[in-house]
Amino acid sequence: MVKRKEQEHLLQQAARRQLLWGQIDRREFLSRSMVAGLGLAGVGVAAKYGVGTALAQDRPLTPTFYDWIGNLHPGIPEVNARFPGINYQIAPVQGFGIERFVAESKKNESTWDVYVGQTPFVEMTSLVEADVIEPWDNYIPAEVLDDLIPSIREECSINGKLYSWPFFLDVIGTGWHSGVTTKAGLPDAAPATWDDYLASAKTVVDSGAAPFGATFDAHGWRSLAPFTHSMSSDVYTSEGLFDFTSEAAVEALMLMKKIMAMSHPDILLAGGSDAGVNGTPDEIAFAAQRVGYYNKYFNAPLRMAQFWDEPTQLHLGPLPKFAGGEGSTVFWTTGCALFKHGQNKEQAAEYIQALTYDQQIWQDSIAGTETGQPGQLPPYKSIYAGWDANKPDWMLDFVGLVRGQLDGAKAITNHLFGLSQFQIGQPVWETYLTGQESDPRVALQNVVDAVKAEMDRG
Repeated sequence: MVKRKEQEHLLQQAARRQLLWGQIDRREFLSRSMVAGLGLAGVGVAAKYGVGTALAQDRPLTPTFYDWIGNLHPGIPEVNARFPGINYQIAPVQGFGIERFVAESKKNESTWDVYVGQTPFVEMTSLVEADVIEPWDNYIPAEVLDDLIPSIREECSINGKLYSWPFFLDVIGTGWHSGVTTKAGLPDAAPATWDDYLASAKTVVDSGAAPFGATFDAHGWRSLAPFTHSMSSDVYTSEGLFDFTSEAAVEALMLMKKIMAMSHPDILLAGGSDAGVNGTPDEIAFAAQRVGYYNKYFNAPLRMAQFWDEPTQLHLGPLPKFAGGEGSTVFWTTGCALFKHGQNKEQAAEYIQALTYDQQIWQDSIAGTETGQPGQLPPYKSIYAGWDANKPDWMLDFVGLVRGQLDGAKAITNHLFGLSQFQIGQPVWETYLTGQESDPRVALQNVVDAVKAEMDRG
């Protein structure tokens, strides 16, 4: 009797998978349930495992993507073509907004199965606490989980559970226009320290090689945090918040002001797209070849250099460090969230695995296409090992640089206010950058007070 029940269960599970993957229709599923000896109990089993919803709605696999991902990675439709009937959609998440996801979850529903565009420190904790997403652990193959670079797996996990299946790796570093720096008489190398960097930026301006010496993105997770890490990455409180009053953060803020003295005057303005997050003034200045040095995630200078007369004049290197500093930086991944109230979860895992291992996507990202050169890298150990063993003819040197920087980089700690602490704090610390507040420590203490006030308000 036990053996028969086990066989019935295996048959039922096989039929369930075929139904969810579109290999059989609902009539065939019910027929197989009857044949397996489950009878009406088969409907109960289906409900228990979530097939009831699939039977009722018969919805195809429905991923939703942050729009920039599809714009920068034209190979995604080729992966989609391997999943007949897939309903690819653009996510309603301008400026990292997750309100639609949360609103649907409160009604125990989701229009989509998986969201591609999640950044762990940005919205992952919020989505978990709002009960919008669930871990991938029951769906991701063990060999894929073990293939993740350890620091990336840690970044994407909460309490040991993987809530973000990582896709793209980004690391903050330095880019420079070698045509500008050569004209200024500077060595073709990344400045090792911030003192060297500031001196080189000044030389660019003084020599007339370019109107501006250097630039950065004013959003705190793209400048204040990595600049702080370059002195020390041990700058998070016991509850996981960024320690704005740490000595390293104070030094980073003062550094930002020093760079601003040799940068374009609109550096603190919001971006022109995606609720001010993208299309930022730093990108425009670097694309226009009006600045020598640039600090941001590496894909930014790679994308902007495509507008140059000679894109080969872009050179990349590590983030400088403070004298005696740690020399770390910031990394993050953009990945995929599994909706708790979505459907097709097994197929969603199959799709994300195919997407994130697709060699054409990585070739396009690294070597570039007619639409651009994102320069974003994979999260898997095996892919780098394969490239090391058999270097593709399209491989570029910056891949080794970025991968090497990851080993010393640190992710921003996951917290409910992981992103919003920087959004709340930016207009406050900018009082120092604009001269309204003369003391950087006072400005940063005011940031702490402002973040605490928002947290207290819930």
